Amino acid sequence: MALQGPIPVSFDQVFPHGCYLVGEVEQVKDFDASTSSRTVYAKDKTTGELVWQIAVMDADPAVKISQKTVAVKILAPVQPVPPPPVPGLPITPVEFDGMTVTPYVNQSTGRLAYSIRATSMRAPRTAAPAKHAPASKDTAA
Repeated sequence: MALQGPIPVSFDQVFPHGCYLVGEVEQVKDFDASTSSRTVYAKDKTTGELVWQIAVMDADPAVKISQKTVAVKILAPVQPVPPPPVPGLPITPVEFDGMTVTPYVNQSTGRLAYSIRATSMRAPRTAAPAKHAPASKDTAA
């Protein structure tokens, strides 16, 4: 099969209605390599980058409330910095670049689930203003 490993996706495919930060950026621990006296942090097996995680809320109104909060893992050499809060909003909108999903079977439920990864996060891009046709000049004869 030609498709192996993480599947590249766009932010709009994963979060068509956007998403919001609901947690802090945390470095992911490698529980297999850590001991009670020594913490080892996870690195991506392919890139070797450190793995960070942040919880986000999916803004899709059709998503069940129990499934609205998901973790996005960010592969980066240093801790990613969330975008600044937007005045007047109680939660911060965010977008991710370099996204991939990896499907897997959740052992506790037996259902298909997805690991979501990205290479960076940023404030959402605003829509570009519509381009208007130049006004025509009337030339009276």
